[in-house]
Amino acid sequence: MVTEAELIEKIKELMKQPERIRNIGIAAHIDHGKTTLTDSLLAGAGMISEELAGKLLVMDFHEDEKQRGITIDSANASMVHVVEGENYLINLIDTPGHVDFGGEVTRAMRAIDGVIVLVDAVEGMMPQTETVLRQALRERVKPVLFINKVDRMIKELKLDSEEMQKRLIKIIDDVNKFIEAICPEEFKGKWKVNVVDGSVAFGSAKDKWALSFPYMQKTGIKFKDIIDAYYQEKIKEIQKKAPLHVIVLNMVVKHLPNPLEAQKYRISKIWHGDLESEEGKALLNCDPNGPVVFIPTKIVVDKHAGEVAGGRLFSGTVRKGQELWLNLAKKKVRVQQVNVYKGPVRLIIDEAVAGNIIGLVGLTDVFVGETVSSKPIEPFEELKHIFEPVVTCSIEAKRPIDLPKLIEVLRVVAKEDPTIKVEINEETGQHLLHGMGELHLDVVVNRIKTEKGVDVIKGNPIVVYRETVSKKSNVMQGRSPNKHNDFFIRVEPLEDSVYEAIRANEILEGKIKKKNEELIKKLMSLGISGEEARQYREIYKGCVFLDQTRGIVHIGEVIELVMQGFESVVDSGVLAKEPCFKLKVCLVDARLHEDAIHRGPAQVIPAVRTAIMEAIKDANPILYEPVQILQVETPTKFIGDVTGVIQSKRGQILDMQQEGEHATIKVKIPVAETFGLSNDIRGVSEGRATFYVVDQLFEPVPKDLQQKIIKQIRERKGLKD
Repeated sequence: MVTEAELIEKIKELMKQPERIRNIGIAAHIDHGKTTLTDSLLAGAGMISEELAGKLLVMDFHEDEKQRGITIDSANASMVHVVEGENYLINLIDTPGHVDFGGEVTRAMRAIDGVIVLVDAVEGMMPQTETVLRQALRERVKPVLFINKVDRMIKELKLDSEEMQKRLIKIIDDVNKFIEAICPEEFKGKWKVNVVDGSVAFGSAKDKWALSFPYMQKTGIKFKDIIDAYYQEKIKEIQKKAPLHVIVLNMVVKHLPNPLEAQKYRISKIWHGDLESEEGKALLNCDPNGPVVFIPTKIVVDKHAGEVAGGRLFSGTVRKGQELWLNLAKKKVRVQQVNVYKGPVRLIIDEAVAGNIIGLVGLTDVFVGETVSSKPIEPFEELKHIFEPVVTCSIEAKRPIDLPKLIEVLRVVAKEDPTIKVEINEETGQHLLHGMGELHLDVVVNRIKTEKGVDVIKGNPIVVYRETVSKKSNVMQGRSPNKHNDFFIRVEPLEDSVYEAIRANEILEGKIKKKNEELIKKLMSLGISGEEARQYREIYKGCVFLDQTRGIVHIGEVIELVMQGFESVVDSGVLAKEPCFKLKVCLVDARLHEDAIHRGPAQVIPAVRTAIMEAIKDANPILYEPVQILQVETPTKFIGDVTGVIQSKRGQILDMQQEGEHATIKVKIPVAETFGLSNDIRGVSEGRATFYVVDQLFEPVPKDLQQKIIKQIRERKGLKD
């Protein structure tokens, strides 16, 4: 075992040698063995004992993670490994596999350059494997593949070595097809995983052995030897001959990039500043002498230290006592402590240099995705999760005396988990939590009770709907309260191509500077005319605002207020005060008072709101509901019962495949109908059927239900019928 002092010294020495650093993550479908693999790697680095690896689950250090047997939070560890006689610093992030905690995966991908994608040898590529791989490739994080649980092929499926190889080749082909389909253009053909070069390994994290083709050639071990070892109960020998950490980390060091290589192609994707500027060059070159640029990807509130921001240092050197600038919060902060991670334990160091994953204490008011730098710079691209929060529950303090404490705790929760959206109502004391699913909200509420010590009452989960329009409206007029200003506005459905590009992060949200040539070019490629593309002024929550006015003298002075009015309608629509999406709002004309005093916020915003809301009413507004595509796995004898449950919940069967005694059913089901679904499906299948979320989209609420649901939402919110 390595002592803490020895570990810190080794880390400090290697930190300054970027070619010896690998920033990696482990990502996979739920229960495919990520945390067990992490344990084995920590044991290989001498940080935990070999015997406890796989049982200790060091990275699951929250009580609820141990109870539920799943990873909920991503966790970091820095470890030193010897590969072919050279020391390497491996900064590792273990991520969750459950879809409700996918936000943790999105954030981890910003900090790392390479990812070990884990696939269960028996289950193959699963929906969440695809989701995490998509998240990785979107951030230009290079994958390698580890096929885990090969012992199941031997013990459960009783396969011989030839059948095993066939099955492994199929998994590798599936992964490669997926990589090739969504990989960035410049890496097509280069980022596929390959058995021959060793970017694929297979083994058993639980039994702590692994193999790769180059290692088999070097040592002469064959599949048959592994099968024999299981039948003769000689697993310990295989562990000695083919130790898991050696094979996996050789693969990581050889095939995943160091920060010097990775930042050259990653920065242009995640930072849209001037690459020729001083900070642009420092970021591209991972320069320890350049300005400090640090991106927090995880914030933990520690009882003793306060807020600890874990994340990636992309450029510069950061030291205790240094003053830094928060670019989005627009304030100065001072670093109180620099840390590296060893799972739940933070080790204090004097300074850290570019290219490392570190923790900083003292960045008050920092949040995930903020750009922290030594001088003001263009912020990094916003971290966007693939799915949106679609389930909401109310939460209130059991005892009125706890109300101030609950408000404080909710602010901390929103900081620690940015995929939870918190709405605080200080007047009523009833607050809303918006999350990814039922389990997500359960975990957060449970932690508020157990870890934060506030007893709360949780309401039943409810669904967040969306509002939009189905046709083009007439031009509607909104007049200011003082009758001196008029705004003429039209709304229409946003083109599908533009909406999909916003969803895929190809078009960035935010206010648009004039003559943004890159955006104009992108919009024109999506079929928007050049004239209209130049009229875009803001993209907000999947809606767009266009200024189509001509020759209005004072429009530049009020346009910010007009956009505030637009944002407030998008946040709460006309039908049921639910958020709007897929909406195009055009300011067609305006009549403004000469004197600036008569066109302040109190005059402009209400007039714009009125015009937009009247236009929406004229454009046949409709309510959309969140719908999930699920993959249901069940023994074939329960197909009838399982599909019966799905259809009773307004579900549609999209596809069904049978292989022997096992069936995979793809279904589409409204999120409003999924509460309690897992219990119902388990109930009709003797507990043997399970399901996973594949995708999430919004579809119109069926016509016969529109009015009923709108009425229910309005009643719940206390709005007039």
